[in-house]
Amino acid sequence: MRLICMPKLAVLLFVAISGCQSAALNPAPAKAKSGDGKIVTLLFTNDVESAYDPIPAFWLDDIETIGGIAEMTTLIENLRETEPNVFLFDSGDIFTGALAKLTEGKLAFELMMTMGYDAMAIGNHEFEYGHKIFEWEKNRAPFPVLGANFFYKDTEHPYAQAHTIIERDGIRIGVIGIMGQDAATAIIPSFIAPLDVLDPATMVQKSVAELRDQVDLLVLLTHQGKTAPMQTDAESDPRLQRDIDADIALAGAVSGIDILLAGHADAGTPEPVVHPRTGTLIMQTYGQATHLGFLQLRIDEISGEISSYEGRLIPVESDKLVPDPRILAKLEKYRAENSEIMVKVGTTSAPMVRRYIEESDIGNLFADILVAATGADLGFVHGGSLRKDLPAGDVRLVDILDSYPFVDDVSVKEMSGSQIRRALEQSLTFERGLLQLSGLEVNYDLNRPKYSRVLSLERNGQAVADDDLFTVAAPGFLTEGGDLYDSFPESEVIRSVGKVSDVIVDYFRSNDVVAVPHRGRQFDRTGY
Repeated sequence: MRLICMPKLAVLLFVAISGCQSAALNPAPAKAKSGDGKIVTLLFTNDVESAYDPIPAFWLDDIETIGGIAEMTTLIENLRETEPNVFLFDSGDIFTGALAKLTEGKLAFELMMTMGYDAMAIGNHEFEYGHKIFEWEKNRAPFPVLGANFFYKDTEHPYAQAHTIIERDGIRIGVIGIMGQDAATAIIPSFIAPLDVLDPATMVQKSVAELRDQVDLLVLLTHQGKTAPMQTDAESDPRLQRDIDADIALAGAVSGIDILLAGHADAGTPEPVVHPRTGTLIMQTYGQATHLGFLQLRIDEISGEISSYEGRLIPVESDKLVPDPRILAKLEKYRAENSEIMVKVGTTSAPMVRRYIEESDIGNLFADILVAATGADLGFVHGGSLRKDLPAGDVRLVDILDSYPFVDDVSVKEMSGSQIRRALEQSLTFERGLLQLSGLEVNYDLNRPKYSRVLSLERNGQAVADDDLFTVAAPGFLTEGGDLYDSFPESEVIRSVGKVSDVIVDYFRSNDVVAVPHRGRQFDRTGY
């Protein structure tokens, strides 16, 4: 199905919020009149990542609190009552956080089951506990869990269902799911090593060929592009805006896709982006259940083409929505079954926040803790692993597990000054956020070309030479080369001291009050 190009749907060129140049069509009238054709309403989410509770919307002037999975469910149900032919999709990353970790993803599927999802694509966070656990847990879903380009390594045996057809009230929608190859680098390498992630365009086109002539509408769910910045107010910080270039490129490389609903970059699209050649409508939310995606289409009864559309992102204004009691009941059940996560493990002297491309209190603290636990010279923590700020005062186990929800060990390696410098240069591309560190002082200039931005590297006031050797403590994700840090895997692991989250919890339990660590480890000298 393609868009009918009529005068009232004139093509306009614009620069998308994501920072990439694209072509868009003017949004069509909000509602189609009776008799004007079939109306199809697509609701969509991406990168929910177990963000189940409302949060203060401190970056917004007109909303006090935002998000909450029970509140979002109420919003979805309201739209099901008021809008015709509603379908609900997700573009991946349903896991992360304390309860996802403790239930190995069961809770996420339980909630999606209640919310009535029709299909989802597989995201990189679905592999947080390894490919075998996800392979088993996805059997729980009563809806298709799609990954057209996943295969067991060196075989033609698929890991997941490639596509599906959903038929409701005389409307047939074909749905395909893929994950980008770059997103696969945001997984602990050993956790996905038994799988091949093949070229998305090739595999999507194969599914299109199977479905195109059998459906009214073809929807592609993607999880690709640049990794999202894990910062609560990322949507308000222009420095952190991700583009949707990968989705635009895929929409142009594949023919026959009507709608592309994206994930991974959290690059919110306030209105649809339309590919200038293929006409594919592209949308994505900001993630973390703060907005619900809405795309309504009018399908011409004679031609079967999309004659008009309206798309927007609806903020989940939690103060104005009564939480869905079914969702609350499931959350309470799982929290009660894992009541140990509510136990106090320590106290902080002040709140500690995470910043994606800056030195942060929580990043410095966790890097210091790894050094304290191992006796290593240096400590590193990747910025994307920090998923939640720590509160002032009492800190519960759930706060630690939500802040660092992954299951990798703290590993110790020996690295040279040259290898460390390479890691810092990768960090300063900001492709995966700023590497948080302990034991070093770094000066950098962002005006310099990528991979030559480190101006100076010192330890205790002494310049670090390329052939200097240091013991380094870091999460297994880093030591295996995750997030494109290819200098870490060049040396062998000397020892491991347990799970990162366990090491952090032990530190809190052994200290009366955990103070905010000193800043001044990484200096931006740009413009000086």
